[in-house]
Amino acid sequence: MNIIIVGCGKVGATLAAELNNGGNNVTVVDQDAAKVKAIANKLDIMGVIGNGASRTTQKEAGVDETDLLIAVTGNDELNLLSCLVAKKSSNCRTIARLKNPEYNMDAPYFKNELGLAMVINPELAAAKEIARIINFPSAIKIDTFAKGRVELLTFKIPEGSRLAGMSVKDVSMKLKTGVTFCTIERDDDAYIANGNFVFAERDVVSIIASANNAKDFFAKIDYKIQPIKDALIVGGGAITYYLLGLLEKSGISCTVIEKNASRCDELAAEFEKATVINADPSDEDVLKEEGITRAASFVALTGLDEENILLSLFAKKSGSRKVITKINRIDFDDIVSHLDLDSIVYPKNITADIIVSYVRAMNNAGSSNIETLYNLNKGKVEAAEFTVLEGSPIVGKPLMELSFKPGVLIAAIQRGRAQITPRGQDVIEPGDSVVIVTKDLTLNDITDILR
Repeated sequence: MNIIIVGCGKVGATLAAELNNGGNNVTVVDQDAAKVKAIANKLDIMGVIGNGASRTTQKEAGVDETDLLIAVTGNDELNLLSCLVAKKSSNCRTIARLKNPEYNMDAPYFKNELGLAMVINPELAAAKEIARIINFPSAIKIDTFAKGRVELLTFKIPEGSRLAGMSVKDVSMKLKTGVTFCTIERDDDAYIANGNFVFAERDVVSIIASANNAKDFFAKIDYKIQPIKDALIVGGGAITYYLLGLLEKSGISCTVIEKNASRCDELAAEFEKATVINADPSDEDVLKEEGITRAASFVALTGLDEENILLSLFAKKSGSRKVITKINRIDFDDIVSHLDLDSIVYPKNITADIIVSYVRAMNNAGSSNIETLYNLNKGKVEAAEFTVLEGSPIVGKPLMELSFKPGVLIAAIQRGRAQITPRGQDVIEPGDSVVIVTKDLTLNDITDILR
């Protein structure tokens, strides 16, 4: 597939790498010559220097032969105009990134009237993930499938846990929790769960479970964190704006520390229940004065990754029970993963997962539709949701009779409102939503899991 990416920032660079690895012909466009050259040379792809909304620049990038244009610059208006020009000139599919809260309510209008294939808001998506974690603090990460009916929860096995030394089979038989173990990350290795795998302290484990079964599971393994009633948030950007609205609906009390006075006024006017403090969030005395030692949760959302990391480490040391850190760059992901952080949110990875799943759906003319895609375990494992269509080779046969590729797990089957924990005798039916966990990072169709 021919794809043009307008914008060579963090989101654009991540998308370019993932889509290029997926076998697509990718061209990047940006007015910053250094960024274009860096990405083009690193990935060995075509780069065009210029305004992505210019018809001349788009023609140079090959818009007349492109299948999809993705506009992910930091300027919403430029993204919309880039998509409009591409749609009018070549009738290709277009995706626009919109992060300004003022445009959030208008997103359906833009999609319909401008003929956009998708409007994506990374900041809103990140805020939703943070809100899910705060509302279920036992997990360090929560991903959702089947329109929120299926949850993939990730947690770390603490020292002294009863899980350490037990196998997946032992836990299922002895605890009878109704959860499905999916992946285990240990040091730099990632594993697909099987019955004989033995857990160890500090393993990062992903499970699929209903909300009630997840609570029951964490209670049985003595992994108890009290419900979160308040949050101390540093940084007052777009993610904070969306997060305040979500947490307000959950009845969680919020305090925001932001050093830009005019931004403080905007947040205070919009969210009357929140306490907004105009101060330097990196000032230790300010943090102590605003209750970092008492806060049930701490969310680091400044514009600097380094500051977010240091503030999060300080919050953990000060006694915050739940600490969430926003990180934009993944250059030093291996180093960050070895720090004693709690939950880490990567907004650009969330965006990339959503767009890559759409691209794979475009590439797929098979027997299923890919609905949702998540990268797990530092990109070594994927969890993908497929809607199975009539006539698929995977339909109508017990799972035990199907021949799967190595490293594949059928993690969940959603049939209407019923969630099925897959067993050997279960049969997939047309219309089912099926969640696959696999190390094969190139799935376009559910039949790709078969030998």
